[in-house]
Amino acid sequence: MADLGKVDLTTVRPLASGDGWRVREIVCRSGPKDPVFEEQHAWVSVSAVLAGSFSYRSRGGRVLLTPGALLLGEQGASFCCGHEHGVGDRCVAFSFDPALMEEVARDLSGVARTDFPAHRLPPLQRLAPLIAGAQSLTEQPGLCGAEELALRMAGAALSGVHEGRARPITAHEERRMGDAVRWMEAHLEEPLSLGMLAEELGMGRHHLLRTFRKVVGESPYSYILGRRLTLAAERLRTDDARIADVAFACGFGDLSEFVRRFRARFGVTPSEYRKSTALPR
Repeated sequence: MADLGKVDLTTVRPLASGDGWRVREIVCRSGPKDPVFEEQHAWVSVSAVLAGSFSYRSRGGRVLLTPGALLLGEQGASFCCGHEHGVGDRCVAFSFDPALMEEVARDLSGVARTDFPAHRLPPLQRLAPLIAGAQSLTEQPGLCGAEELALRMAGAALSGVHEGRARPITAHEERRMGDAVRWMEAHLEEPLSLGMLAEELGMGRHHLLRTFRKVVGESPYSYILGRRLTLAAERLRTDDARIADVAFACGFGDLSEFVRRFRARFGVTPSEYRKSTALPR
């Protein structure tokens, strides 16, 4: 039976479903002082983290999840999510029948298994279009491309997770990098540097760079760039502002660089992206 305290802190909204798959938006408002509950994955789970950071722990270990990452859970696996480093998170959870995952795996070159030896794919550039698609689905539930997005998400999870396991991470490293991510999220639209972040955390720049890569899965610069581009994509979908204004508001000082970076990440120019994804008005 579900714990009433857990229900009060979590909001679940169905977004789309089909044969062997479903997608839900899950908003959690738990914080450091709230109890941690053990839960279980009913189906295979691939969750896109849209906002907030939190820890995920199961028999396979513990990882820190940050915006842009994918959380991977096996059917029947018990797990706990904690918010020791901040309050709340928002995810789009793609759930799959194991038979559908096996079907996807058969079509992937070099993938012979459907288990998840790691719980996380970090916020990699190749995942950016999928994260943006998950965000779009929260804005337009039942989107006609939802099934395609779900299958692409399953394929990305299976392809990415078998590339290798993450190195062991200490609780201290996780806490410090959780602090780093929260500070970066609060200052995304401002000029940032590795030195500023290191000073804020009281760490040396090289130590920060090495630890951030270890815990989050990419460099601080790559994380900031990815988050700024994701923020820009959201504004292009929902805002009529000029592309230059969107670029400057999201922390880019040069329009040509923004266009180049955006195309490299999403495969289209900002104007093409806006035309294909803008919400109806």
